[in-house]
Amino acid sequence: MKVKSICSLLAIASLGLCALASATGIIPEPNANAMPYATKADPETLVLDARMAGRGIAISTMHIPVKPGPFTFVYPQWIPGYHSPAGPLADISQLTVSAAGRPLAWHRDKVDMYAFHVVVPQGVHSIKVRFTMLLNGGTSTRATPNLAVITWTRAFFYQNDINYHHYYLKASIILPKGWGYGTALTTVSRVGQRVNFAEEPLTYVGDSPLFTGRFYKKVLLWHAGNAHMWLDMFADAPQDLDVPAKLLDAYKNLPREAFALYGTRHWYNYHALLSLSNKISFEGIEHHQSSDNRAPADFMTNPAQQLLGGDLIPHEFSHSWNGKYRRPWDLQTDNYQIPQRTDLLWVYEGMNQYLGDLLSFRSGIRKPSEYPQYLATLYSQMATEPGRNTEPLIDLTTGAPYFYMTGFGEYPSLRRSAGDFYTEGELLWLDVDTIIREKTHGKKSLDNFLHLYSLPKLTGPITKPYTRADIEHLLYEVCPYDWHAFFQRHVYEVAKLPPTGELRRSGWRLVYTAKPNPFITAAEQIYHTDFQWLTYGFNSKAGVLSDVREGSPAWQAGMAPGMKLVAVNGQSYTPKVLQYYLVQAEHDHEPTTFTVAQDGWVRAIKVGYFGGPRYPHLVRIPGTVNMLAKIMAPHAKH
Repeated sequence: MKVKSICSLLAIASLGLCALASATGIIPEPNANAMPYATKADPETLVLDARMAGRGIAISTMHIPVKPGPFTFVYPQWIPGYHSPAGPLADISQLTVSAAGRPLAWHRDKVDMYAFHVVVPQGVHSIKVRFTMLLNGGTSTRATPNLAVITWTRAFFYQNDINYHHYYLKASIILPKGWGYGTALTTVSRVGQRVNFAEEPLTYVGDSPLFTGRFYKKVLLWHAGNAHMWLDMFADAPQDLDVPAKLLDAYKNLPREAFALYGTRHWYNYHALLSLSNKISFEGIEHHQSSDNRAPADFMTNPAQQLLGGDLIPHEFSHSWNGKYRRPWDLQTDNYQIPQRTDLLWVYEGMNQYLGDLLSFRSGIRKPSEYPQYLATLYSQMATEPGRNTEPLIDLTTGAPYFYMTGFGEYPSLRRSAGDFYTEGELLWLDVDTIIREKTHGKKSLDNFLHLYSLPKLTGPITKPYTRADIEHLLYEVCPYDWHAFFQRHVYEVAKLPPTGELRRSGWRLVYTAKPNPFITAAEQIYHTDFQWLTYGFNSKAGVLSDVREGSPAWQAGMAPGMKLVAVNGQSYTPKVLQYYLVQAEHDHEPTTFTVAQDGWVRAIKVGYFGGPRYPHLVRIPGTVNMLAKIMAPHAKH
């Protein structure tokens, strides 16, 4: 019998046998069986001094209720939404522990690096834990001189092995002078620069990030009675908040389209938090009554940014229903130390990728007429990945904690990556949508499934778990079909091609022509990439190869990631120069000579590709119904 089981049976929390195990350096398996000392009447308190946030520093001070004897407090490891053990231990510095004004010795567990042990003296009922949080530690930048992204799970420790639904935290923050803030937490009072929030279950505080900044704008997107949805924008420069009225109108359509899509609501007040900064990496993290959205400075003022990333806020907003309210049964946990099982992310994230894009087009953030070009890009990307010949989609979702943390580097097309179950997930769920529409002669769609999936009509931010069988049963209720075999074929087995039937079924077919695809062109301009995946067989960023497609002309010639393109046919490389010689090779049938530099060596590589420019497009199948137009058209009354 494991120590976990003994502790559970005896209900002795952090005392007795469990404490002895911790004291000897053997931390029990994470569970949620301990009696929480932090109650609503006597919560843990957290004061985050963020006055130095502009310098990348915040000071976190907690008072954690305890009982005398050995005590273990932990730092959040498995953060919901990240689907991986992403708790940033390296961002903790200057940790101190004290009780009744006297310092306490602490030590980190020898096995579980997220667990810290102290011995609480007699007569002490709370300990003070203080540390400096590095906002820009590791590879993550969360603060600039003008704004900061505050994720509470990075700011607190809590009692080990408790159920975070029953453990209470009362948070406060001290803001830089003149900075505003946005969060889903309930503000109780504000005195000067200090903002005090209501005591809430730990899981709710951890699920409610806070954005703060010098330059900010709050836009009311929707309200009904006491329920509201806000877009809270924080920028490095005030001009980046000058959002065109037409785009804001499209974002105001978003909640109405989401209500039409799901037919329900499971939040009271929702805050779409958005940072606009070139120093903070692009990111989107879902929460039940808010979302953490990080985008480039010109995200709301550059049409090309909205063309490429206009699904950012719709995707995270949709997660309030799909991912936060409805969640895979084995992905929900009762504290931040219990590992998450991610095998059903093909529903959680895969379906949501489709729904986020769908909402962006239905709302008018992107034009519905642009979706076929977007879909062609997605399909061509997934259809030309050599890794799919050996690796099924289920391996990517099951292994998601690994792929999110370390699935980067060279040859991503051979290894595949976490992004694949988003992209292929969209093709999968569009396929589901078109099957339903075809078999019911247009009377039903995936929207009908979502109405059932998200019942009842109105609740607060609660969680209702599901299994694969639940999903297949609800789909069958909408449209009788062998959904189990469908998902088995596309998700659980090796599939040499992504789902394909949705193209023909929706009245379109895929072609490759020399005409540029607008989504690929926009990506090349914004991200400084050169898309030659379908021609020579490589992609590059700022002139450096990032991947080479197995079996392609570039692969056969010996090109590899990391090579820097120096020249093409003797002329200094630029994407424009390469495009010229790409066209020339089609006519003169001469190999293209690339001069490449790598690790101090320079050499010439001849690549024999003569097919000219090649971009994916969808074209209409004559005499068929344009199902994509029906799917992406607005469904709500505006």
